[in-house]
Amino acid sequence: DAFSLRRFHQDFPNQYVNIGVAEQNMINVAAGLATCGKKVFAYGIASYVTMRCFEQIKVNLCSMNLPVTIVVSGAGYTYGADGPTHHATQDIAIMRALPEITILNPSDAVSTSHFARMSYEMPGPKYVRIEKGILGKIYNENHDFSPGLDLLVDGPDLMIISTGIMVHRALELAQALSTRGVRAGVIDIYRLKPVDGDVLVEAIGHASRVLTLEENSVVGGLGSLVCEILADHGRQIPTKRLALPDSFIYRYGDRDWLQGLAGLDLSTALGGIQDWVSQTSSN
Repeated sequence: DAFSLRRFHQDFPNQYVNIGVAEQNMINVAAGLATCGKKVFAYGIASYVTMRCFEQIKVNLCSMNLPVTIVVSGAGYTYGADGPTHHATQDIAIMRALPEITILNPSDAVSTSHFARMSYEMPGPKYVRIEKGILGKIYNENHDFSPGLDLLVDGPDLMIISTGIMVHRALELAQALSTRGVRAGVIDIYRLKPVDGDVLVEAIGHASRVLTLEENSVVGGLGSLVCEILADHGRQIPTKRLALPDSFIYRYGDRDWLQGLAGLDLSTALGGIQDWVSQTSSN
């Protein structure tokens, strides 16, 4: 990933600082620059920049409400073969616990590009999770991302709520379910904090069920977020969370393989959802 910064370094040598393998110091330097009037973008691997630097982010950025954008790669099982040290499967849970921070999780190149501009213009600290590789296009160039979420597909039987790369899996699932008689919708929550609960509840509409889909720990991530909002809004609706288990994975392989171990591949997820829909239909 760092190779992509070489062009920036070449074009703007006076606006680029390589801190090296010292993520905590990177946040400290970013905070110092921000107090001098700079708008700072700090980049690193998600698991290290968040968990290793949590105190620095909390105290030096969030408590000071400084305009620093933390941009990370390596969300979820991106670095699957590198093991638990590189798996960023708890970062959403810990980062959304921080006051003042805005969390953006783009699902395609268009949203990623927009979030770069939005991060520059927005006040306060931001946390942006970007993906490696090329993702299919979901949004058009003129899309308005200010609501923080979008209803991509409507479906009265089941509303699948997802974020980031897993939005593409959600769309695949909705299409596959439609051929099996289940009318499934898809919501993309690309601003994970703050989330407008009223907008989310309106997007869910009168769907009979809600299912959250994420490549994050089942503890504290998207599923927890959605359940909190439903509870606060008094929406009693059958809800299921498809996420990574609350455990470390000491098996090594690529991202798709690890997702399969967790039951997040298309075939396994489809079977589990169908069984759940059948069970809730009979109750």
